Amino acid sequence: MKRKKVIGWFIALYTVYLLVMAAYFFVWSKSGIPADMRGTAADPSLFMNRSQLAESGSFNAWRHFLSFASIPLEWGVYLFVLIGGFSLWLRKCSERFSSLFIVQMFLCYVGLAVISALVFLPVEFASYRLSLHYGISVQPLSDWLKDQGISTAIGTLIGFIAMSAVFFLIRRYPKNWWFPAWLLSIPFILFIMYLQPVVIDPLYNHFQSLQDGELKSEILQMASKAGIPAHNVYEVDMSNETNAMNAYVNGIGSHLRIVLWDTTVHQLSHAEVLFIMAHEMGHYVMHHIIWGTAAALIGLLITLWIAAKVHLWASVRWGTKMKIVHPGDLSALPMLLLILSLLSFAGDPVQNMVSRHFEHQADEYAIEMTQNKKAAISSFQKLSVSSLSEMNPPALVKWIQYDHPTMLERIIYLEHVKINK
Repeated sequence: MKRKKVIGWFIALYTVYLLVMAAYFFVWSKSGIPADMRGTAADPSLFMNRSQLAESGSFNAWRHFLSFASIPLEWGVYLFVLIGGFSLWLRKCSERFSSLFIVQMFLCYVGLAVISALVFLPVEFASYRLSLHYGISVQPLSDWLKDQGISTAIGTLIGFIAMSAVFFLIRRYPKNWWFPAWLLSIPFILFIMYLQPVVIDPLYNHFQSLQDGELKSEILQMASKAGIPAHNVYEVDMSNETNAMNAYVNGIGSHLRIVLWDTTVHQLSHAEVLFIMAHEMGHYVMHHIIWGTAAALIGLLITLWIAAKVHLWASVRWGTKMKIVHPGDLSALPMLLLILSLLSFAGDPVQNMVSRHFEHQADEYAIEMTQNKKAAISSFQKLSVSSLSEMNPPALVKWIQYDHPTMLERIIYLEHVKINK
């Protein structure tokens, strides 16, 4: 009866949560720019037509609602699997199948991953259809399903490896597993970062050297001026999936890459692309990848320490009722994932705050390097139009999800920054 009550309470609270989020995004929140910003370069009415302005408001309200609706959904999956007895059933099935821990973990983790993927599929599909409806996505359904399958497979593999190591340690050090787990996470995370540009990313898209020879030469000259030992600039064929634009830096060591979406190359002028690339070079020059990784590892250390304490307490407090015989019992897997998910959510605002600081520093570096305010501002305006972005999103979205300054903040900064001639 108590299990039914817990599940019933979750469903009731989740329903109330959805209603509040719907009211917040569709009725209460106002994402328009302040009155004193009207007529400035950050005023979307100057670079978006009426149709785009209307679509931006509607699109982002739905996008934010779906995003926030999915947050407690993950917690609900873990809670239902744990309390409903499915986790215990998975453990018993895996024990009957094999006596090897690694095989048991594989079956339990894959089973849980499949359930999560099925629960989230309707939300992901709604987001895909929303983007398609507003002309941002152009990806065929078959390609979208393929990408979803790849993401699920990669996420499941990485999660399986990580949780196998964690539960191996929990079984030996039920109180202090958090520290050796953290030590093991360092080379694992760095290895994934090293592999991502050359192994993981090409599973989704085709990467090639930037085809615009003149632009490539200009970018490499700028990299040389910045002291960056770059020998190539990569272009990825995102136009098969979206009309939006982007550029990024990822990877570490010899696998570090500066990447431009082909939509960015085709829709922006050379001067605008150079500002975007200067921004990405700013991340490299100021060692943001290194500092960001270090900050993430510190955050992970704190998260694992708290998770170990809570997981042990919960295993003792409710273990008998849920037939969890040990903190390292595989039927406790959803419980640990639930704890980690909650702690990760709690830490997101801090992580995003650090990221926003890095992004602003990269903007400062880019305008100092290019000395072209007009191209910088117009690049952000065009980026906003291509993805129907809000200039000033609701406060809740900024606080919980934004890892970049808002477009309003970025454009206003560029409008007022002094250029050193």
